[in-house]
Amino acid sequence: MDAGVVARRLQRGEYHLLLQELRLDDRLFQRYFRMSKEVFDELLGKVGPLITKVDTHLRMSIGPVERLAICLRYLATGDSYATIAFSYRVGRSTVAVIVKEVAGAIWTALVEECMPVPQVEDWRAIAAGFQERWEFPNCVGAIDGKYVVIQAPANAGSLYFNYKSTHSLVLLAVVDAEYLFRVVDVGGFGRSSDSGSLRNSAFGESLRDGSLQLPPDTVIAGSERRGPLPHVFVGDEAFPLLDNLLRPFPGRHLTRERRLFNYRLSRARLVVECAFGILSTQWRMLRRVITTSPEVTELCVKAACVLHNFLRRKTIDMPSRTPIARSTDEVTPTLCDAPRMGSNNATRQSIQQRETFCSYFNEEGAVRWQANVV
Repeated sequence: MDAGVVARRLQRGEYHLLLQELRLDDRLFQRYFRMSKEVFDELLGKVGPLITKVDTHLRMSIGPVERLAICLRYLATGDSYATIAFSYRVGRSTVAVIVKEVAGAIWTALVEECMPVPQVEDWRAIAAGFQERWEFPNCVGAIDGKYVVIQAPANAGSLYFNYKSTHSLVLLAVVDAEYLFRVVDVGGFGRSSDSGSLRNSAFGESLRDGSLQLPPDTVIAGSERRGPLPHVFVGDEAFPLLDNLLRPFPGRHLTRERRLFNYRLSRARLVVECAFGILSTQWRMLRRVITTSPEVTELCVKAACVLHNFLRRKTIDMPSRTPIARSTDEVTPTLCDAPRMGSNNATRQSIQQRETFCSYFNEEGAVRWQANVV
């Protein structure tokens, strides 16, 4: 960056010109930052102390408001560091440092409030939400995995190379009935998903060793004769069938009862696809090939997810005006489905539990409209 361009930052930089005008127009401010002025200021209050730098006798530091603006603009657009550097009249390396530091600070400042580790009562509340909104009992979340496409890292070989012939990290997420991310696990290598990203993730380990603090097995109201049933996550056919993870029945020539179970599961699972659709519409960095290092990519993806919750909680009772994609693959080729997340070596208990849920949805758990959809 030419020194003369940078020297005129205070007079002609985007922050010092355009942003002052945007504060006079709520609609344009929302489009630029993906949030209102009031929410931006609230976010600044939380993140500001973590990103404030001290002035020296040699130069004035870039203030926390401008630093937050630069990072949010990167997340919102996915523009290159060079493009943002020209707009804000700072060095490209300065943008790189700011994005890394501020994305990490956003996660640190918001995670305890907006994405705390769920405890037993939290899982119960999530299950109540799925029962109320999606008529799926004992469901504690919809799970899915997406590739986040990145530029091939130097000297990484085939470590990040995936089956779609791109390089990627894996974003594994659990979403509740209100489209909030409850668990995110970022960083699985692109090539590892074929052999089980779920198994290699921290969440997958907790799911298998029983340390997620899920509620004890519970009798479904009106279905006492079946006895207690486990609390389960719902996933698609890429996931293994586990004691606490339901997946659809495989195959084309299924009985009507199994097709109906698959439909009810898919209906509940759709919330995670919708959440990814909202996420990638809001933070369009996810719609581009990300050219930062894997470390910074992970920070930015986690920041986008926790910002999603931060914003979503403020409008959760309002009708969403955000377009929601049924499948992010349709509109976001750079945020696409990861393949198989584990083996199909299901236990006898998990197979029987799926059969029990299947019977429930076809008998006492049936709803009036389901006869018309399968």
